[in-house]
Amino acid sequence: MQLLRSRWDVVVAGALVFLSFVPGVAQQGLELAGLPDRPLDPGGLCLIAAQGGSVALLRRWPGLALAVCFSAFAGYQLLGYPTTVAALGLLICLVGAGALASRHRGVIAGAVLAGYVVFAVVLLQVDRGLAVTDAVVFGLMLAALWLWGSWLRTQRASRRERALQAETDAIAAERSRIARELHDVVTHHVTAMVIQAEAGRLRPDLDEETSRVLSSIAEGGRATLVDLRSLLGALEATADDSREPALQTVAEIVARARSTGQTVRLEERGEPRVLHGAAGLAVVRVVQESITNARKHARDGVADVLVEYVSDAILVEVTSPSRHRVAPGATGGGRGIIGMRERVESLGGEMRAVTEGDLFAVRARIPG
Repeated sequence: MQLLRSRWDVVVAGALVFLSFVPGVAQQGLELAGLPDRPLDPGGLCLIAAQGGSVALLRRWPGLALAVCFSAFAGYQLLGYPTTVAALGLLICLVGAGALASRHRGVIAGAVLAGYVVFAVVLLQVDRGLAVTDAVVFGLMLAALWLWGSWLRTQRASRRERALQAETDAIAAERSRIARELHDVVTHHVTAMVIQAEAGRLRPDLDEETSRVLSSIAEGGRATLVDLRSLLGALEATADDSREPALQTVAEIVARARSTGQTVRLEERGEPRVLHGAAGLAVVRVVQESITNARKHARDGVADVLVEYVSDAILVEVTSPSRHRVAPGATGGGRGIIGMRERVESLGGEMRAVTEGDLFAVRARIPG
């Protein structure tokens, strides 16, 4: 679309220059001076080309286009060349610059105003037949064209803002709809799972191992509900009501895994700090997903978690013995690993999942 508009600018510029040499049309242009017409010479031809051709620069360099066009128009008028259609380029450039110029608008308007004052004063000295009121009215017309362009710019910005607001509202409505559906479907089933696990623990003939498993299921379900409610709150949050998902600590993740019978060892180095925001969530999710992978794929579900706090980042390493021997250096490619990597890289960090002999390792560096 932008390229198409630029081509139309070139077409208009070419038409202004071409019509300046068409008999019967050439002198239907814009003129302020009443000086005797002097014959066109190479200088006049260059000024015609500058007045009409500057329109082609308008969309990319509106300030420059207006400056070139006004300078060419003033020189053309002061030198007394015949009226030409190309002078209409000044009107187009004034409206276009008022609508398109985004930087230094005050400087552009001030420079054109000062230039016109100088031009009018000189022209009044050269053309004794020109009245001061004519120069003032002509200047007011030029100012009105600039203001019209500025009004068009304001209207365009207002339309863009309304469209953006409508898009934001649509996104918020869709997020709210997704949050309601997640709440209605997922929360219902997880709650039912917790209730059934808790009810199962009340049976008198239950052995200790089964009771421990049911307790772990109930605890995991309750933690899932907390995470889910936090996620739904973040999903429904607006710009004025931003909420973060509730963060668990790495120690809580490890303790929950141990309560299910999984062997997880935790080591922390450096000075621990409070995990918060996107970085804290990334640390927790990397550890959580890695421990889950170890439970599914590692021998006996064993996992070693190392969290190291350095000055500008948090280093996370989770290693577990592979059930099957994998070639050294092979890269993990599960969906959970892809999600972890995308989360970490979105924060400017890096994450690798590799196999080293009989060990599978996840290493992440998370800025924070």
